[in-house]
Amino acid sequence: MARIQGRVQETFPPLVVDLDGTLLRSDLLMETAMAFVRSQPLKVFKLLGWLLKGKAALKEGLALETQIDVSVLPYDPQIIELITAEKATGRMIVLATASHVSLAERIAEHLQLFDQVLASNANRNLSGRNKRDLLVAHYGEGGFDYIGNSKDDLPIWKVSRQAYVVNPDPGVEGRVKAMTQVEPTLRTNTASLRDWRRAMRLHQWLKNALIFVPLLASHRFTQFDLMRDGVFAFFCFGLCASSVYILNDLLDLCDDRHHKSKCNRPFASGRLSIKAGLIAVPTLLLAAFGAALLLLPWQFSAVMAAYYALTLAYSLQLKRLMAVDVIVLAMLYTSRIIAGVAAFNLTLTFWILAFSMFIFLSLAMVKRYAELRDARVRDVTTMARGRGYYPGDLDMIASLGASSGYLAVMVLALYIQDAKTTALYVTPHVIWLACPLLLFWVTRVWMLTHRGQMNEDPVVFAIRDRTSQLIGAVFLLMFWIAA
Repeated sequence: MARIQGRVQETFPPLVVDLDGTLLRSDLLMETAMAFVRSQPLKVFKLLGWLLKGKAALKEGLALETQIDVSVLPYDPQIIELITAEKATGRMIVLATASHVSLAERIAEHLQLFDQVLASNANRNLSGRNKRDLLVAHYGEGGFDYIGNSKDDLPIWKVSRQAYVVNPDPGVEGRVKAMTQVEPTLRTNTASLRDWRRAMRLHQWLKNALIFVPLLASHRFTQFDLMRDGVFAFFCFGLCASSVYILNDLLDLCDDRHHKSKCNRPFASGRLSIKAGLIAVPTLLLAAFGAALLLLPWQFSAVMAAYYALTLAYSLQLKRLMAVDVIVLAMLYTSRIIAGVAAFNLTLTFWILAFSMFIFLSLAMVKRYAELRDARVRDVTTMARGRGYYPGDLDMIASLGASSGYLAVMVLALYIQDAKTTALYVTPHVIWLACPLLLFWVTRVWMLTHRGQMNEDPVVFAIRDRTSQLIGAVFLLMFWIAA
């Protein structure tokens, strides 16, 4: 005997469970497609060849060409609880999915909940009517209960004894109720605006304040038209960066799910669907470039395009290469300053470029050090997942990072002695007071990182940290007095 919603029933037909969007807060076709693009970006057109042979061929090709760790997939805990309770009564539990049989069997082996697995293979896409016909052949019409979520499940619910509807697609719930007996709808995974804010990393837009650095350095920040262009550039770059962040999350699903905090990101946890992400990426990108081309000089769009291309290369491959990754990160930070130069139609100076590369290389090293320190605390000795470093590299990273920060201070000191600087400032020697301030700040950042207190992006940390804010204010004051 088993209980469902307070009713006791003497006999039960098999409980058939759908996988994608029901038991799993994701879609394995999308999961394998993103994994394939991530691992073999130069073979992306291979997907089209498989698709031309049919959806079943596409699913088989992706399943065989990718490595999906089924142990970290975003399963719905409430559905697992429901299945476990039904299985405890002795009821037969069947996994029936349109996903490829190799993946379905691995999931069944991992969860240890299913008595039978029905899935797609090279010759059959087990979705919609195909799934309906197979289930009727196995259990007869009205001989099973079915748990699903999408419009593809409607033909199956129609021939089931009882329907369970989980996180239904729009319009599905009403149509199911019109055709069969339905248990109360389970809504276990509802996306929120907060999830989208996290996915877009709106807090990371703080980095875009770097766009205004060239304006401050040129002493033209009081001109309204330039400040207006700076605001436009800030938001355009933010939209572009958010597009990159979402794409990066989609490509890094597996690595993020193995990370202690990144596993809670909206896409890794399944709160936002991969399909929604794939729609958001080009939408944000078109908005960013459309506004930039309309409101700002074309050079700004060119810099933004270079930033996007470099970030894409970083996400696909460069982030796994030792040393290359931190240099690229420094370039991505610096690109915001170059974008500011383009937006304001200013001249890019040697000093700004040199200073930014050294200081941002130091901060990129901070980011890597913090990740590896956490791994060493957990007694991990193997290479960091998705990176080109071992926890044993910490001492070298600290040495290189601190040295790079101090080199930025030296560049600042040399800038003060430049002839163009003395012409730009009334009392340029006052800027010397900024050097010990910067030395203190670089040292403090590295000491906090060494102590395990750097838990976010170092640039975002610098903007939020009260001590850094005070140092920054005094730093700018020195330049104002000098001018």
